[in-house]
Amino acid sequence: MASTLTPAPLNVTIREQITIGKTDYGATTRYTVDNVKEISRRLITTNGTGSTELIRFMPSASAGQYINTDVRYLRVTNLDNSNFTTLRFKGLGGTDYACRLDPTSSYVVMTTQPSGSSNAGVTGYGDINGITLTSLKNITAFADTSAVDLELFVASV
Repeated sequence: MASTLTPAPLNVTIREQITIGKTDYGATTRYTVDNVKEISRRLITTNGTGSTELIRFMPSASAGQYINTDVRYLRVTNLDNSNFTTLRFKGLGGTDYACRLDPTSSYVVMTTQPSGSSNAGVTGYGDINGITLTSLKNITAFADTSAVDLELFVASV
């Protein structure tokens, strides 16, 4: 059976609004991902202060696993209003980095590399030394003091 779905563009807008004194310092940035064929949106509750795997990247797709060269946009949002979580990005070959995701904040990964590029998808994100990029293997979350609710949004071509 042939698919009846037509790939569509994903439009992302980031907008900052602030006026200090009488000067507007706001900004708007727009980003478009063409030919998106797959969208995944999940709400995930972490398992307390232990590790919770949010997403895995591999050459083939399966439950909770995405094709690393096809992912073009990924957002993790902390829906908790008082607890932070730490996101750990682990790359192939043991490279990794981590960042703190404060209450109600988001972390976004976007790529403009087309399919066929050596850096397509999340293949070029896993920077540990500032100079060596490797493919992402997975993203896990470690809650601060108790379980937190996270939203995961993934767009793939």
